[in-house]
Amino acid sequence: MEEPDFWNDPETANKKAKEDKDLKDIVEKVVSLENQYEDLLELIEMANEEDDPDMIPDIRNDFENFKSGLEELRIGNLLSGEYDAENAVVQLNAGAGGTESDDWCSMLYRMYRRWAERHGFQVEVLDLLEGDSAGIKSVSFEVRGTNAYGLLKSEKGVHRLVRISPFNAQGKRQTSFVNNDVMPDIEEDLDVEIKDEDIRVDTYRSSGAGGQHINKTSSAIRITHFPTGIVVTCQNERSQFQNRDKAMQMLKAKLFMLQQEENSGIKDDIRGEKKAMGWGNQIRSYVLQPYKMVKDLRTACQTGNTDAVLDGDIDMFINAYLKWVSQGMPDMKASQDD
Repeated sequence: MEEPDFWNDPETANKKAKEDKDLKDIVEKVVSLENQYEDLLELIEMANEEDDPDMIPDIRNDFENFKSGLEELRIGNLLSGEYDAENAVVQLNAGAGGTESDDWCSMLYRMYRRWAERHGFQVEVLDLLEGDSAGIKSVSFEVRGTNAYGLLKSEKGVHRLVRISPFNAQGKRQTSFVNNDVMPDIEEDLDVEIKDEDIRVDTYRSSGAGGQHINKTSSAIRITHFPTGIVVTCQNERSQFQNRDKAMQMLKAKLFMLQQEENSGIKDDIRGEKKAMGWGNQIRSYVLQPYKMVKDLRTACQTGNTDAVLDGDIDMFINAYLKWVSQGMPDMKASQDD
């Protein structure tokens, strides 16, 4: 019997192993939910037979856990895009506004790190540029875990913050913007032609944490692609050559996705709308003063618990986005006012 081809191709074999593991995880979740459901019914029946009101809190707690697990499984079924299961590369860029916007960029970076921790995902910084006085001007990082891109693609766009500025002695209300670009981390060797004359490769001294090589050598890489204006950076690897390879991989992935968008006409589905950072272009508003409210302007999903959101509790917005897309992205007529 002839040996299957995928055993002779490590990349294909690894991909198949990952698919098998993902399917196994889904089956285990379904079995676990079925057991929870049966246990819940037995608990309800027992409480009725014994007429014991003290069991009600336990029943409610078990029901909430079951409902949460069922919702997680249902949302997982919506992640059927070609690249949804891949890792995600996230790039945050502070808008105009100096220290205020840089601080907002660092707040969003912390929010996504906390969200990743909640889901058991790994986060690796690819490049980080600190602000002049405080905060972060820009940061690129990779989120590793099953469906990382499928979940985080909802976050692509302009995020707007309204608050009393801690950097303003007059205590005035300040509005800041940060752009979030999210792309799948496609590790396969993509058939994308990049001409030498179309790019500029710059080296610079790494500025963030990452090992003894940081701040000692000009190992960080920045690649600018002239035809598209795409800029990719990497400084986390241990050598200039490794950083260059990673940056080229990221550039190829971005160019490949652009080709896919042009060929299929589904640009907004893959990358979301690319809008300028400013009034009326945000996808989500975070208002901390004069009241507290986080509102997604695409789905109209909102909450007053701003502290929880900024601490990484953003699943409600991600889930609402996935449902919104599955329904054909209807016009929610969400207000963009404060």
